Amino acid sequence: MKNPRPASLAIALGANLGDPLTTLLAVRPLLAASLAATAEAAGLAADRLHCRWSPLFRTAPVGGPPGQPPYLNAALVATAEHHPSASLNRLDPRDLLQRLQALERRFGRVRVEHWGPRHLDLDLLWCGEARQRSAELSLPHPLLQQRSFVLAPLAAIDPALVPQGARASASLLLATLLNRPGEVPPEALPGRSGWPEQRPDWDLPDPSHGAAATP
Repeated sequence: MKNPRPASLAIALGANLGDPLTTLLAVRPLLAASLAATAEAAGLAADRLHCRWSPLFRTAPVGGPPGQPPYLNAALVATAEHHPSASLNRLDPRDLLQRLQALERRFGRVRVEHWGPRHLDLDLLWCGEARQRSAELSLPHPLLQQRSFVLAPLAAIDPALVPQGARASASLLLATLLNRPGEVPPEALPGRSGWPEQRPDWDLPDPSHGAAATP
């Protein structure tokens, strides 16, 4: 399967400290504004961006210390008008990363414990066709194909979406992951004021009917 065209970018959102719902509701317009600022810094008019948001999901913590509360997760996928001058490949991933980290700090994120609980987590999953590996940023995100709390929101936005760097759709990757013993399915939540996206009415594909790529 081919990667989505035109070029896209994706951001995963999560929180499990304080009031996660209030946090995600508050950060949603700020995240859209940060993305618009990154686009304008690259010479791309913000009004060319098209943002699609997932429903909210309640998910079990993965890794980190025991006893963490559940997470509230979502995702954002953005594309630009299909025009050579509007390609998201022009964006600077480092600029966007710095803006995401500034939002995390604004909402009380303190990086103390790996995979520990947090007030806000914003992960850049991919940014156009950018590929890089550094201590600061790895694109595409090296763990996105192994995380149901990432794949479920992406599949809810578009079951046929193929994440950058993957060889299968988000829905097939999710179905394959949920077929593993002990994997807890994310719980889709109904829409609400400020976050209107409704939980998906889907039947995930049978992973035995397609080979999902692994990183």
